[in-house]
Amino acid sequence: MLATPVLAQNQENALSYSELLRRIDAGEVERVVIDPAQDVARVRLENREETVEVPLFDRHPELFQKIAQQNRSAETIELDVQPSRDPSAAFGIAANILLIVLLIGGLMAIVRRSSQAGNQAMSFGKSRARFQMDAKTGVMFDDVAGIEEAKEELEEVVSFLKKPERFTAVGAKIPKGVLLVGPPGTGKTLLAKAIAGEAGVPFFSISGSEFVEMFVGVGASRVRDLFRKAKENAPAIVFIDEIDAVGRQRGAGIGGGNDEREQTLNQLLTEMDGFEGNSGVIIIAATNRPDVLDRALLRPGRFDRQTIVDLPSYNGRLGILDVHARNKKLSAEVSLEAIARRTPGFSGADLANLLNEAAILTGRRRKDAIGPLEVDDAIDRITVGLQLTPLLDSKKKRLIAYHEVGHALLMTLLKNSDPLNKVTIIPRSGGVGGFAQQSFNEETIDSGLYTRGWLMDRLTITLGGRAAEQEVFGEAEVTIGASNDLRVVADLAREMVTRYGMSELGPFALETQNNEVFLGRDLMPKSEYSEEISTLVDRQVRAIAVHCYEQARQILREHRVLLDRLVDILLDEETIEGDRFREIVAEYTELPEKQLIANNP
Repeated sequence: MLATPVLAQNQENALSYSELLRRIDAGEVERVVIDPAQDVARVRLENREETVEVPLFDRHPELFQKIAQQNRSAETIELDVQPSRDPSAAFGIAANILLIVLLIGGLMAIVRRSSQAGNQAMSFGKSRARFQMDAKTGVMFDDVAGIEEAKEELEEVVSFLKKPERFTAVGAKIPKGVLLVGPPGTGKTLLAKAIAGEAGVPFFSISGSEFVEMFVGVGASRVRDLFRKAKENAPAIVFIDEIDAVGRQRGAGIGGGNDEREQTLNQLLTEMDGFEGNSGVIIIAATNRPDVLDRALLRPGRFDRQTIVDLPSYNGRLGILDVHARNKKLSAEVSLEAIARRTPGFSGADLANLLNEAAILTGRRRKDAIGPLEVDDAIDRITVGLQLTPLLDSKKKRLIAYHEVGHALLMTLLKNSDPLNKVTIIPRSGGVGGFAQQSFNEETIDSGLYTRGWLMDRLTITLGGRAAEQEVFGEAEVTIGASNDLRVVADLAREMVTRYGMSELGPFALETQNNEVFLGRDLMPKSEYSEEISTLVDRQVRAIAVHCYEQARQILREHRVLLDRLVDILLDEETIEGDRFREIVAEYTELPEKQLIANNP
């Protein structure tokens, strides 16, 4: 009932195009407003105030003709054209403006990049050395420990820069170059930082690899630019780290010497001691491969001094530990002296890593201070590997126990051996099922003077694990666990024969260190002795290895009861410390008390 009047009202407010033409002819239209933007006509009819919208076609000449005919008669119809605002036009203008802006921005980016490429091309040959007018490295000579001899030589260089009149009064000249030589982690770069902190003169630092690029002539250009800047700021120090990257022996290319690295080295040689000279510029370089450096680079006048930065001795290790322990919270039970005795052969970086690993273990175990247990675990983690879950009781565990006790028992019974520190069957990462660890004599390790008795006992100890397996389980049950031991024995026995003169062949050396091809020396390796001598060498190496192996088997066979007892204890406790191990051995043997005391670390 309510839908009918609404429908009627909608029909009255809406007109079709043909209805509009009919009403114009009937004279019922007063005003027509055409909106060409929306293609509608707003029509006001007689006796009605509201307007009616009529959709129009693209072309509607009939409408204008009807209105014109009606206006020529007595009735007048107002006709007007009022286009509404079209937002699409504004959007089109905005889109065009945005496109223009993007095009201009793209052109500017291309121009800027091309200009930067041009600048890089012009500056490609410039030195990349870091320059500091007053280097603030935070490292002074007081922070460097364990390498007192090297530090003293470099302190002289710094003193010459600060007070040159003290040396020039007696006719001394400042060294042109100092080469720091030593194994990785011994503190060569740390010394350079200390020099930068102490010198108070302009300091240039660069790596040897930064000289060499794939483009021809870039390395030589950078060398020239580096020394030009250093001369402008003289007196100055130039530090080149890892100089072996650019200073390798020439002629290593085999096909000719016109490669980029050799041209860089030639320029470096000229700048260090050439026709013009470089007065007031001190070159300090560091390398752990002095054997590969070109001989022209090592001569006096270029590197006047070769300072050896070697592994620290006991006092050096103690000083390094004291420096790195300043910011560590150590318990009262921790003795830096004991740590220094247990770590012969450790470099400064190794000792710093040792205390850091101990601090990490302390934090993981939620303790307040680093204790002896954390230090011991850190040493084992660095030297042997990460501790894994212990093995369950099985044949494999018993076999590993006999293998390790075989090593440990020989360490204790042989008179030329260094004492046992501990033996364990707790596995470590890297496939280590267990280990027997010695406390090496500090004087022997630091001096490198090994006696023939010490070397022979070393071979016997190394073969002790294999000997224990064969004596207990039989030849058919021998495992490949001693593969690394056998390789060590073969290398050491060959060195005893061919380099140390410790065999029946006589006291003369048959081999020298190999000269690799990449050093620019011999293309093909040359034999240093005849085939007959080679056969004798092989026989002597085998004789030494067999003798030590039979000796190891005989000692373990004579102490089989003790061997079984130690294995049972190790299987139960998984780790036996050296002191307790020696006490057990003393109960079962007639080992003199004096020898036990001597072996006690």
